[in-house]
Amino acid sequence: MSDSDHASGTAARPDAAGRRTRLRQYQVQLLERMQAARNNSGARINQLGVMIGAERFLLDLTQAGEIVPVAPITAVPLTQPWYLGLANIRGNLVGVIDLARYLDQHDTASGADSRIVTFAAGLGFNCGLLVARVYGLRHAGEMEQSGDRLRDAEGNQWTPLDLAALVQDPRFLHVGF
Repeated sequence: MSDSDHASGTAARPDAAGRRTRLRQYQVQLLERMQAARNNSGARINQLGVMIGAERFLLDLTQAGEIVPVAPITAVPLTQPWYLGLANIRGNLVGVIDLARYLDQHDTASGADSRIVTFAAGLGFNCGLLVARVYGLRHAGEMEQSGDRLRDAEGNQWTPLDLAALVQDPRFLHVGF
């Protein structure tokens, strides 16, 4: 390594470049799995399992966008308590919602496992949900129907969440007081 490499700090770049490469590979693999799930017309319906507040929800993969670490969220004055504010995600301002607060439940705890799940671009709504935890792909076709919820083999209750219907709800659309 030359003296100019030490002076410019390029010695640390291979590690950062390696992390970016691994992140890109992970995103490509996740995208491939999501596309395969969308194209799967069999009985196994793949959905993304997440924890919001104290409940487990299933998101349709065609309605979910990216899963990103929780970025700093800037509060917006005169908005509903469930509208947490705006976050910069890959250069785009995204409104962040605590769906648990919106549903008048316990707040979604933000911790090391927390993520923001953005809405799919096709929904035309630049928004994301704060989730306490991402459980990954779930196969709703293998779950037992229990009222308006599903139960998996371990006995966990899952509530399907239709993001397309949510973005059409007038109450959800009015974030201001």
